Amino acid sequence: MERRQFLRQAGATLAVASTAGLAACAGQPSRPVSTGRALSLAPIRASTDRITGVYVCTRPFRAAGPRIEMQKLGAKTIVHNYGHGGSGWSLSWGAGTLALQMAQSTGVRELGVIGCGAIGLTTALLAQRAGLAVRIYAKALPPDVFSMRASGLWTPDSRICDAAHAPALADRWEMMTRISYARYQSLLGLPGNPIEWIDGYSLSDAPFGKFHGDVPDEPEYGDFADRVRDLTPRPVELPPGSHPFPEPYVRRYSTIMFNISSYANLLMSEFLAAGGKIEVREFQHADELQKLPEHTLVNATGYGARALFNDDSVIPVRGQTARLIPQPEVTYGLRTHNLSVVPRTDGLMVQVLGDSGNFNNDDITPHREVSEAAVRELAEVVSQMKSDPAHSPA
Repeated sequence: MERRQFLRQAGATLAVASTAGLAACAGQPSRPVSTGRALSLAPIRASTDRITGVYVCTRPFRAAGPRIEMQKLGAKTIVHNYGHGGSGWSLSWGAGTLALQMAQSTGVRELGVIGCGAIGLTTALLAQRAGLAVRIYAKALPPDVFSMRASGLWTPDSRICDAAHAPALADRWEMMTRISYARYQSLLGLPGNPIEWIDGYSLSDAPFGKFHGDVPDEPEYGDFADRVRDLTPRPVELPPGSHPFPEPYVRRYSTIMFNISSYANLLMSEFLAAGGKIEVREFQHADELQKLPEHTLVNATGYGARALFNDDSVIPVRGQTARLIPQPEVTYGLRTHNLSVVPRTDGLMVQVLGDSGNFNNDDITPHREVSEAAVRELAEVVSQMKSDPAHSPA
């Protein structure tokens, strides 16, 4: 594994793969505002002995963006729906809507869905709601799918395509984003908080927007934030003294967070309650799909489509996260120049940002030492925060 190449400025971090979603980087922030009193935040208990797991996934990146199109294969019609990069959860309802429209054009009433991750589950649910009988075929089910290892933030343009293909994808991307965003607003307030809005804080020792941040060994990705500025609040820069952080530049952002364990359980329960069927099996070759009873199939295999359909345009982008023991009192996100914290209910997610060696890397071996280093760095940040008696340990 290559040595991590940390980005040097938080402004650069904002530009890397939309790590806090469009809300964190949607245009110029409003002017610094005074909150009237210093912000009080519960401290994160960051120590390596609180790591409950280290997880690795491969994001399925395609330079041209997601493949959502029909293909005739023998006696079957295949509707492809894969290659969403780091935007699978974020775009799932919109991508599923497009795939379903294609499937419905074949006139079938029974649909097979290959894959049970974010894209497969949502596509299957949409098909059920449209009156189709749906069976999911998958080699693994939640929580054992790569989608469960995502960061859990609204990041609809994270590694979605490269800059050269962005103009051709822009209209379709905006459609998928707006459809998905509307669906997520309807899921707020449900038991278990599968979807919720959070505030987060970006920390920097230099003015935001002054530095351009690209991971050295990754392509320039498409940036579509300008097209959906109306969906999320603009970030706000906080003046010194109004927050507990030592850094001179602090930006507050608001974004959607997925509590993935709760959310995936909700989707699975709804699918099964509506009569959905699941068959656990693995396909080695696309020809095996000819034996399935459904005439129309949705291929939602993510990175698995590279081998199953010999699609070399799907590039793996390795991602590793660690979870700390949950802290219900920590309800805010945090980003420094090289790490991100997401306050999910199933554990505080800690992720290194801007590290090289991940593009076209399909190694899913966890490197615990990398996550432990990130947690120790997080502990250093927390130790410099101004304490509040109300949040002192008992």
